[in-house]
Amino acid sequence: MIAALIRWSVGNRFLVLIATLFLVAAGWWSVARTPLDALPDLSDTQVIIRTPFPGKAPQVVEDLVTYPLTTTMLSVPGARTVRGYSFFGDSFVYVLFDDKTDPYWARSRVVEYLNQVQSKLPAGANASLGPDATGVGWVYEYALIDRTGTRDIGQLRALNDWFLKFELKTVPDVAEVASIGGMVRQYQVVLDPDRMRALGITQSMVVEAMQKANQASGGSVVEFAEAEYMVRSRGYLRSLDDFRTIPLSVTGATPVLLRDVATVQIGPEMRRGIAELDGEGEVAGGVIVMRSGKNARSTIEAVKAKLETLKPSLPSGVEIVPTYDRSLLIDRAVENLRSKLIEEFIVVALVCAVFLFHLRSALVAVVALPIGVLAAFVVMHWQGVNANIMSLGGIAIAIGAMVDGAIVMVENVHKHIEAFETAEGRQPTVAERWRLVADASVEVGPALFFSLLVITLSFVPVFSLEAQEGRLFSPLAFTKTYAMAAAAGLSVTLIPVLMGYLVRGRIPHEGANPINRFLMAVYRPALELVLRFPKGTLAVAAVLLALTAVPLMRLGGEFMPPLDEGDLLYMPSALPGLSVSKASELLQQTDRLIKTVPEVARVFGKAGRADTATDPAPLEMFETTIQFKPKAQWRPGMTPDRLIEELDLAVKVPGLTNVWVPPIRNRIDMLATGIKSPVGIKVAGADLAMIDSLTTQIEAAVKGVSGVSSALAERLTGGRYIDVDVDRLAAARYGLSVADVQAVVSTAIGGENVGEVIQGRERYPINVRYPREVRDSLERLRQLPFVTDKGATLLLGDVAKIAIEDGPPMLRSENARLSGWVYVDVRGRDLRSAVNDMQAAVDKAVKMPASYALSWSGQFEYLERATERLKLVVPVTLAVILVLLYLLFRSFADAALVMAAVPFSLIGGFWLIWALGHSISVATAVGFIALAGVAAEFGVVMLVYLKNALARRLEAGELMNDETLLAAIREGAVLRVRPKAMTVAVVMAGLLPILWGSGTGSEVMTRIAAPMVGGMVTAPLLSMLVVPAAWYLMRRHGRPTRASLSAVSTLPNQGVVQ
Repeated sequence: MIAALIRWSVGNRFLVLIATLFLVAAGWWSVARTPLDALPDLSDTQVIIRTPFPGKAPQVVEDLVTYPLTTTMLSVPGARTVRGYSFFGDSFVYVLFDDKTDPYWARSRVVEYLNQVQSKLPAGANASLGPDATGVGWVYEYALIDRTGTRDIGQLRALNDWFLKFELKTVPDVAEVASIGGMVRQYQVVLDPDRMRALGITQSMVVEAMQKANQASGGSVVEFAEAEYMVRSRGYLRSLDDFRTIPLSVTGATPVLLRDVATVQIGPEMRRGIAELDGEGEVAGGVIVMRSGKNARSTIEAVKAKLETLKPSLPSGVEIVPTYDRSLLIDRAVENLRSKLIEEFIVVALVCAVFLFHLRSALVAVVALPIGVLAAFVVMHWQGVNANIMSLGGIAIAIGAMVDGAIVMVENVHKHIEAFETAEGRQPTVAERWRLVADASVEVGPALFFSLLVITLSFVPVFSLEAQEGRLFSPLAFTKTYAMAAAAGLSVTLIPVLMGYLVRGRIPHEGANPINRFLMAVYRPALELVLRFPKGTLAVAAVLLALTAVPLMRLGGEFMPPLDEGDLLYMPSALPGLSVSKASELLQQTDRLIKTVPEVARVFGKAGRADTATDPAPLEMFETTIQFKPKAQWRPGMTPDRLIEELDLAVKVPGLTNVWVPPIRNRIDMLATGIKSPVGIKVAGADLAMIDSLTTQIEAAVKGVSGVSSALAERLTGGRYIDVDVDRLAAARYGLSVADVQAVVSTAIGGENVGEVIQGRERYPINVRYPREVRDSLERLRQLPFVTDKGATLLLGDVAKIAIEDGPPMLRSENARLSGWVYVDVRGRDLRSAVNDMQAAVDKAVKMPASYALSWSGQFEYLERATERLKLVVPVTLAVILVLLYLLFRSFADAALVMAAVPFSLIGGFWLIWALGHSISVATAVGFIALAGVAAEFGVVMLVYLKNALARRLEAGELMNDETLLAAIREGAVLRVRPKAMTVAVVMAGLLPILWGSGTGSEVMTRIAAPMVGGMVTAPLLSMLVVPAAWYLMRRHGRPTRASLSAVSTLPNQGVVQ
């Protein structure tokens, strides 16, 4: 079938060229429209439910809001994990779904179940879905600063909330603009308890009067003189004087006004998030959250363009300072890979020209290569795969193998033309040349097609990876598969046509090239030695394979090498119970210390959370984004790793545990496993005190393990509570219920928002509370006076016991079970061996009680899952490749010979990754899978040459004996040394720029290229020495008759492969 396709293509060459032009046009169109991003979107399909419950303690939020929500969400179809967070005044529930779940289907299912539980939530707790965005959606951050110093952070926050936010939301693919830092303006009504008691005014009277005084209404329409007038009554509170004149009650003819019992002022609302810039003080800012699956590069460009158009509308002196911009990383990553691809194209062209000594022949490979890449882009665009480090990397590692087909075809045509000129003593005519091209292509084309198909199929295990590892590597597997499939298709359609047009004129003989003469001179004696001692050769190969155990035993395991994103995130955790003012002070202190490092360009610190459901951070969690200067401005010898070490030395603050992580990687990990470090240990159970005790023991156990740079157990009992325990009998004596007393507690002590002031397009909250001086100590809280509805004057201590207690600063739950987490940072050691030692240390030191479960999470969780998956799928893939080889050779022995050769080719790969100091990661596994495919192709090509050489001799009438067999092996192996050397040189030329590369994305790509480069040293030696020896032994012992061998070949010079 393949042979017929080749002949059809040569016969209909004009049609093939027209189809190629269409393919190129479609490829360019796809390249222009393929979305760009730095990394594939690795986050799970997730839906976030955020429920503000203002003023309520974490334990109250957990009992009344988070627990009912998490238990209901466990029943959502497709939900894999339900994670709950209960903070002061806020509940977050993350519902994580199975892979491949459509995000909008997931949102609709969550809404269904949310409707069931909404009625069970307490008044004032309104659940809503977060944006349709993921953890990697934080693509751009900015800060607002006023150079003139005339505006405070409250005015800057208002500018962001009521102007910039709405404008930026109109940008396509922006899901949310989250405000961060600054102060929200609040109208504060501070009640005077003594005046209220004297005038008999209750709290509820004040709240009710304010709500009645702040509303608008309408009175339908009135007709005057054939015109219609709409009636409106506007009663909004606009100024502080409007507040002061609100009537509360009337004593005789004298009204009691709000100013008689309260002070009205403008102040800041209580906040759970702070932003700071460069250690110079607090700022207000914003975070652009992009919709999942959209084009990050174009979204950021649109946001920047929008901000540029808004600049003239900003008040004078106000500036927008970018503090995080992912497009810089995207541009660096894509530019780095683009330059690598261009380098590879040039090197491949040079290799072809040097070996063939014929520029037009080299052009066949050079022209076919970009067409194959463009074909891959067509399928990428159609499938919706982004252009990112991984997908472009797939094309980069495929380039060498893609040219294989063209090289072997061109070299075979050279051989046929050379033979024709030797036999006829003249150059072939045009018709004869096309016939020679068709014969040469049919001879090796089918085998090449199948071997390229083997390389394509070898990536099936990568497609089977699940969750994060699957999302990370599947774009690479897709693009490499598409590129190799395109190369396979082009090798039997376009390449024969290009050869017919370009391989003409005087073709230099193989012997005329000094490189070829040198290769033959080296290879011939080596092959003679191998054929003299074939069993000894196999024994040496077996010993070399056994020696691979040396590096294999010393290699560690990691999930992914750390990716240098250009920016860095400093994420320490302070001890719980930190006040807002202290958090602000610590944040400024750490930012100032970070800024002392000369390579740092900008520091944007965040304590607590931004105003978005995608950020469940407690106040004691800091997230400082560090932007570095261009590497050209770094001190000599400075590397990213050394920079982190220097930052670690520079930032030493008591009470803070340093954690340095890349921003994108961290967001993904935080949302997938909730863990912000490479390894996380989760303890689930029912009692917080017991969980806290266990996590503290685990922290102490793992700290002693070598390679652990920091271990931190989140404290579950460090929160400080003032418990107001209502005395039911005492309250009943005054006609008060528990709810009545709690209303005093929530409003008078905590402050309650009772409405909002409408100022044009802006809205500001109205808050009612008692003055600070009557609630700033335990004794004063007990002496807090209030008036009941019946006019009785009481102290809070009369109806409640007030005491200080310890409790949880926040609560976490996973699948409705309370959990405590230990964060472990591993540095200077591979992940797998470090975790194995940690597990041993924990097993020895910590005794787990009944009904408490311990699980290991973070990157280690992904590594384990990927390893288990590959153990299952790799054997299945090898079986599929064996079947393909059998279909090609129609001989199980030949197929088994090629398959047996594959493990030997991995020898060099293991030695090189050990020499480079790499660990075995999913990236190196992908490299080995790619190497196995290329090694199988080498074996196929060598076997095809040997079988064709033997078939030709038998066709010529030679007897099948040892002399004929050895002569066929010498002819097939030695005379075909040029295409084999070219293939190796091209694949190496394609991989070396990646191995030696630096820049964004090189960490991952180097780990994929390393096993392939190491294997490319041993794989060709194996195919050129061990395969002939093994084949010689097989043929000598099971010598076929001439009839059976020639029956395989149906055409003269066609070989054994159809």
